[in-house]
Amino acid sequence: MIQYSIRRILASFPVLLGILIATFILARLIPGDPCKAILGEKATQEVCAQFAERYGLNKPIYVQLGIYMGNVLRGDFGNSIRFSRPVTVILVERLPTTVELGLSALTIALLVGIPAGILSAIKRNSVLDVVTMVGANIGVSMPVYWLGLMLAYFFALVLKDTPFWLPPSGRLSPGVTVVPFYQVWGWTVPETGFWRGVLDFVGRLYLFNSLITGNWKVFRDALTHLILPAVALSTIPMSIIARMTRSSMLEVLRLDYIRTARAKGLTERLVILKHALRNALLPIVTVVGIQVGNLFAGAVLTETIFGLAGVGSILFEAITARDFPIIQAFTVVIAIGYVVINLLVDLSYVFIDPRIRLE
Repeated sequence: MIQYSIRRILASFPVLLGILIATFILARLIPGDPCKAILGEKATQEVCAQFAERYGLNKPIYVQLGIYMGNVLRGDFGNSIRFSRPVTVILVERLPTTVELGLSALTIALLVGIPAGILSAIKRNSVLDVVTMVGANIGVSMPVYWLGLMLAYFFALVLKDTPFWLPPSGRLSPGVTVVPFYQVWGWTVPETGFWRGVLDFVGRLYLFNSLITGNWKVFRDALTHLILPAVALSTIPMSIIARMTRSSMLEVLRLDYIRTARAKGLTERLVILKHALRNALLPIVTVVGIQVGNLFAGAVLTETIFGLAGVGSILFEAITARDFPIIQAFTVVIAIGYVVINLLVDLSYVFIDPRIRLE
């Protein structure tokens, strides 16, 4: 397993290199001048010449690419053109919201999709099966942006002044502050550097941070603000997972060893959960791995709808302002995330069935 993991990681480097080069070139093919996009009417010819000199945009593109790749190898993604701040700092500030939203949506999709698929397979051609599959088809057909707006309208306006009201935007309520866990525990941390960035990243995962520090007020408030965007984002993968679970379970339930297990007198619950589900999980895990990537891609749009300060809003602003460093850095980080997710999916096969050999 360790050798397989090392081979997969080494094989991913050419892919990441290709993504880095392609993103670098495509970002510069976006119509428009970064100077004019940011400065607007103040973008005179002299000012733009100084702007290009400051950010190295007047150099040949292959020279810019070589400088950028050298900086990336040192862990330096450069400074944002629009915000004049290090891109790594912006990543630490914005990425935790996207990660938390994506994981919350994945949790909902798994907790609802897999049991729904199992029940639908067990009760094949029943009313429950028909209702579940119709709901799954509707869920797949609804765009995230439309569902997000409808959820925000219903729970924030229609259910206003009721116990079922939910906040339509934002990450925390006004006046609610989060104290990072390392400050609560009295840790001495460096002012800058890699480990400070890691600690700040974890501290900005509001649900996790408030959970480990026992700050239940912040946990409840952060969870309440995350319900609507997480539900909107989870609908499509939830529906796909439910349909795949049903299909995989139906195929397994027809096999001879399931009939043998029932003939031995095992309870139906034991037959389904221990024998059938375990063998049906392989295609389900594959689909889950694909949907995780789609979740984090959909999180970009969902954050814009619900006003969350995550990757979505900053990436939209960066594309509009031709902020090349942010576009490139966020794309590379997302690509690394895809590589890690695919590796974890492959490794999960071994835990499901130890007889599987990864080569």
